[in-house]
Amino acid sequence: MNIDKVREDVKLKEGEILHFKFNGSRNQILEFDGTIIETYPAIFVVKLINVDNTSNNIKSFSYSDLVTSSLEIIN
Repeated sequence: MNIDKVREDVKLKEGEILHFKFNGSRNQILEFDGTIIETYPAIFVVKLINVDNTSNNIKSFSYSDLVTSSLEIIN
């Protein structure tokens, strides 16, 4: 999968409510709903939905997270 194609696909999904699955460190898997609010050349920013009053309600990811399957966007 080409990183430029991934960047285009993410840009097209900006503003939509999506479900994300992130394979973090030490086999931790995080699943959450969110909206892509900003896209930049190297990263994109996701605002989480239905967060329990935590201060960490915005996350950023690199496009390489999608290429390496560390992050999945599930429709």
